[in-house]
Amino acid sequence: MRKAKITRQTLETNIVLQLNLDGTGKTEVDTGVGFLDHMLTLVAKHGFFDLVLKAQGDLNVDSHHTVEDCGLAFGQALRQALGDKAGIHRYGMAVIPMDEALINVTLDLSNRPFLNFAAQIPKVQLGNMEAEMVEEFFRAVAVESGMTLHIVEQFGNNVHHIVEGMFKAFARALSEAVALDPRVKGVMSSKGKL
Repeated sequence: MRKAKITRQTLETNIVLQLNLDGTGKTEVDTGVGFLDHMLTLVAKHGFFDLVLKAQGDLNVDSHHTVEDCGLAFGQALRQALGDKAGIHRYGMAVIPMDEALINVTLDLSNRPFLNFAAQIPKVQLGNMEAEMVEEFFRAVAVESGMTLHIVEQFGNNVHHIVEGMFKAFARALSEAVALDPRVKGVMSSKGKL
């Protein structure tokens, strides 16, 4: 089973995260940031991952440290669960409509971390989460997992719809990328290593 458990403790956050890439979409998520809980539940459901995430952070300051550190932990868990990445598709993409919003996510589990976040998200509150933290979350995931990640907002007006589309599209693209394929011998690279 491709599983990982990450414990991350700093002076700002205390996080325990368990990830099973070969799950069914079961979740137990409690970060203290309701909107993030909702988005991570969507990632697990639409990606068929099992995810347990318990986080305590300095929410008396704002959501920044909690959201970013959850992204770091998720990225670390993804890297750990994938191991040497033998047998996976490596690439994934999804275009997801969420009412008026249309989001494209394309990713490569290349071990070359990069984030292209091409979206116009107004600086609003999403519950107790600042909307600009969406980009920070995905940057943390990309860096810690070694993922090249492109998130493109093609259309959108409603911030909730735009962000929800991003997380759903990310889930579907990631599910495709981590899928095992018996045709892949070793890793999907002419170099023989990712």
